[in-house]
Amino acid sequence: MATLKDVARLAGVSASTVSRTLSGNIHVDEQTQQKVWAAIKELKYKPNILAKSLKEGRTNTVALIIPNIRNPIFPAVTRGAEDTARKNGFTLILCNTDEDLSVEKDYIDKLTNRWVDGFIFATARDDSSHIMELKAQGIPVVFMIRSIDNHSDTVTVDNRGGAYKAADYLISRGCTKIAFINGPLDIDLYRQRLDGYKNALKEHGIPIDDRLIVNDVNDQDNGYHAMLNLLDKGIKMDAVFAASDPKAVNAIKAIKSRGLSVPGDISVIGFDDLDIATIIEPSLTTIAQPAYDIGTTAMDTLIRLIDGHKNAMPIVLDTHLVVRQSVR
Repeated sequence: MATLKDVARLAGVSASTVSRTLSGNIHVDEQTQQKVWAAIKELKYKPNILAKSLKEGRTNTVALIIPNIRNPIFPAVTRGAEDTARKNGFTLILCNTDEDLSVEKDYIDKLTNRWVDGFIFATARDDSSHIMELKAQGIPVVFMIRSIDNHSDTVTVDNRGGAYKAADYLISRGCTKIAFINGPLDIDLYRQRLDGYKNALKEHGIPIDDRLIVNDVNDQDNGYHAMLNLLDKGIKMDAVFAASDPKAVNAIKAIKSRGLSVPGDISVIGFDDLDIATIIEPSLTTIAQPAYDIGTTAMDTLIRLIDGHKNAMPIVLDTHLVVRQSVR
């Protein structure tokens, strides 16, 4: 393989001039640049990226850690992060943990030993002290979608506000017995969505019926069995708010399996605005969160951290209601 010295010899310049031309950070006159690039092309020279990384202390490689690639929110989020990384000269490594803490820690160990410049975590839970240890070591870390203690390097959406909009809309349509199918409460966004749901009921003077609240519904369950259990208890309800679109879609499936109609017997609203929301019958009314923008903003934030900039406060993106056919 050709070396930098080979390029310098063919171009008739010094090795340092070749380095300056490759970096693009120091001016080299155009005629000299043309000689260097012609030599690079003729010799098919490829810079030693590892050596350059060791010298500069960075690799322009970052990692995105997600909990479940099957969750349909993550393709758009990942695309946003990847597009922004590539635009800024970074390579993105995607890691799926399946919510397994040992897998996540193994990824962290392997990637920190390979000079990854920073991490974006969409996996944070209340027991994620190992991520905070990374930050304590000075490794740039950004939390995305989920957060820990409202840390400043965080990109989330207004989960309380979005959940409030969902419950408030159901109430405006005459619903007063609203079930809530929620996720695990050791994940902050599900606590926030529960708060938003309760706040809307309280402001409208509707008593909170704990029998209608089902927490800890994970991705594997996805709302189907939770909805069946609610129906089989015989508790009266006229609407269901699900904390994610997959949970809402599976709730619709469960309602139909009991011979009931949506929205004729029970209205359903979700949270995400995924593609599946327009495919399901009836189409799903939902709270839209800007998935692509979450990814782009998280990557922008991480790159700023890598470049030595600090963030003053968490970034919270807005949500909005998308009305379709699943609410009467």
